[in-house]
Amino acid sequence: MIIKMKFLSITGPKSDIDRVVNQYLSKYEIHLENALAELRSVQDLTPYIQINPYKETLKLAENYIQLLPNDRQNTDKELTLEESIAFVQNLDHTLNQINEERAGYEAQRSRYQELYDKIEPFMGLECDISTIFKFKHLKFRFGKIPREYFNKLQSYIYDDMESVFYRCHSNEQYVWGIYFCVRDQVSRVDAAYASMHFERLFLPDAYEGTPVEAHSRLAEKLQESNRQIASCDAKIQEQLKDHTDDLDAAYKKLSALSENFDVRKLAACTNSKKETFYILCGWMSQKDAAEFQKEIANDPNLFCFVEDNDNNIVAQPPTKLKNPKIFKPFEMFIRMYGIPGYHEIDPTIFVGLTYAFIFGTMFGDVGQGLCLVIGGALLYKFKKIPLAAIMSMAGIFSVIFGFLYGSVFGFEDLIPALWLHPKTTMTTLPFIGTMNTVFVVAIAFGMFLILVTMIMHIINAVKTRDVEGICFDQNAICGLIFYGSLTATIFLYMTGHTLPATGVLVVMFVVPLILIMLKEPLTRIVTKRKPTIEGGKGMFFVQSFFELFEIALSYMSNTLSFVRMGAFAVSHAAMMEVVLMLAGAENGGSPNWIIIILGNAFVFAMEGLVVGIQVLRLEYYEMFSRFYKGNGREFKPFLKKN
Repeated sequence: MIIKMKFLSITGPKSDIDRVVNQYLSKYEIHLENALAELRSVQDLTPYIQINPYKETLKLAENYIQLLPNDRQNTDKELTLEESIAFVQNLDHTLNQINEERAGYEAQRSRYQELYDKIEPFMGLECDISTIFKFKHLKFRFGKIPREYFNKLQSYIYDDMESVFYRCHSNEQYVWGIYFCVRDQVSRVDAAYASMHFERLFLPDAYEGTPVEAHSRLAEKLQESNRQIASCDAKIQEQLKDHTDDLDAAYKKLSALSENFDVRKLAACTNSKKETFYILCGWMSQKDAAEFQKEIANDPNLFCFVEDNDNNIVAQPPTKLKNPKIFKPFEMFIRMYGIPGYHEIDPTIFVGLTYAFIFGTMFGDVGQGLCLVIGGALLYKFKKIPLAAIMSMAGIFSVIFGFLYGSVFGFEDLIPALWLHPKTTMTTLPFIGTMNTVFVVAIAFGMFLILVTMIMHIINAVKTRDVEGICFDQNAICGLIFYGSLTATIFLYMTGHTLPATGVLVVMFVVPLILIMLKEPLTRIVTKRKPTIEGGKGMFFVQSFFELFEIALSYMSNTLSFVRMGAFAVSHAAMMEVVLMLAGAENGGSPNWIIIILGNAFVFAMEGLVVGIQVLRLEYYEMFSRFYKGNGREFKPFLKKN
């Protein structure tokens, strides 16, 4: 059902808005509208502009909240605004000091890591690096050379150069090392090595001892830096752990105050001779609006006006759904299609009943139905997935129809069928002959549902005072009479009552079609407007005829679409018969239980998914299209109840 809404205009002194929001509005769910847009006719309105003073502190608290474990227990501790701000600022100061210390250790670690990485390829050099850096008469170059060019260097030009290459390390691609040469030959030697793709690496003058010794010292320093960083991280976590309750309480307080403060974004201001007043506009449920008015009755600084005439309201009322707990998961299907308009029927209960019922008819099996019931219920309990609850409820009807069909995990001889076996039970009909019974019942049930949706369409049209929708539309009274007469005629012919059926066909079948064809001019006449026909009478009647023909085809296609209910019931029985045949259980033999289990799992997964989609298609295309628009907007409370 859709909760009835009231439109409220709330006003008071500008300086009093925080008190009103915190003391009154925070207790209720209110869907706020932009006051400037709603009150267009009011002169001299200005937006309420003010910077949120809680935003920065709240951002700090939010950043620290994200560092807390997700499985922490909720706290009931409460802090005042002053305590919350002071706590967050003190915590931020403490953590900033620790983070600055940590940043110093990280910079230190980066320096050590750089030195560590640069010296590592030269650990094969067995002399003090600092001594090499002090050479006066020899020049040296650290670097690497591709292995193929190193071989060429050794083979062709090494003996002709006045240099010595000391190999330190190598892999499949490169050879690392250092070459020495006399000072006056350095240019020629550098050019020769460069031609061999020697890549020079610059080592800083910061190493002590041999490369192995320097590497070992740097490894120790890296470990020490990592320990210091881990110590800082532990201090941060300790601070957060020791003050979790305070941080939670401060965050909740600041979050609530910030959210309340943001009400100003939708408020407007107006000036009087002495003072500036704010104006808030929004929707409350009828119950909340009455309680709110009662609570503020004795407040001299607050005035609330409740608008009862929808014609004076610019915005369409938002839609707030309220359904019994068992049907609430089916609201997911409603939201997928579109929220109902405020003046529409909420189809949630209708969808819940029809979806579960049709699913059961198409997927009737006691065993597989119980799996759906139990699995869906457990999944919904622990994961709160609405679709799981829907499948659990649909599984109940699968169990019911499983008993009616006499099917348990595909076995049709374990229990007697309380109604029929879908695959084998036939019915003889006049003019048609023998036909599967479930097909006949499916079409009859589909015709019943179409009539019900037509009645719902008429109710929606009455709510919106849509004359064409009430009287002349294909789903209105004329359409209801036409399709109802068609249903009655078919029923009479099928039961052998041809004479009254012909009378119904002539009187109640043709006349509604003519009225539907003339719906536009008839609507204009009823609404006391001039019945003009655009494009001339000839074109109007040609267009109306083809539209009428299309409507008749849609009635037929919508009706025949429900045959899938019987088709899937037969399909399920046939698929399970194949599984039993493969398992060797068709003629009462000893079955292969592995094939039975795997076959049931396959049919359960594949057909359950397909049936679920097909039932949803019936809901959307064959039923919703007749009475439901889904063009509403959802009720979204700006302030949540405390």
